[in-house]
Amino acid sequence: MKNLQSLEEFQQLKNNGTHVFLFTADWCGDCRFLDPFLPEIEEKYKDKFTFVSVDRDEFIELCQELDIFGIPSFVAFQDGKELGRFVSKDRKTKEEVENFLDKLDVQ
Repeated sequence: MKNLQSLEEFQQLKNNGTHVFLFTADWCGDCRFLDPFLPEIEEKYKDKFTFVSVDRDEFIELCQELDIFGIPSFVAFQDGKELGRFVSKDRKTKEEVENFLDKLDVQ
């Protein structure tokens, strides 16, 4: 998974193509819970989405701007339009993440 490097990169990715941003942090146990199955999810959905990891601590202002106050959280954008969000502080299972991705209305 690609790691977000700057706010400028976020704007560029958000506005061009279909991306799923995963808001996470190294210290977050529920975020680390995703690690074993994230590569499998990325592979399954690689034709629909590009996945980008966003370090919450590095991009705290972006999290505030997007109303992301719990992690791990997912927000999907296509060409500047928000497609959906799975935002909470709760641990997420592989099935829950896949259900979220399956419900997104990708054009």
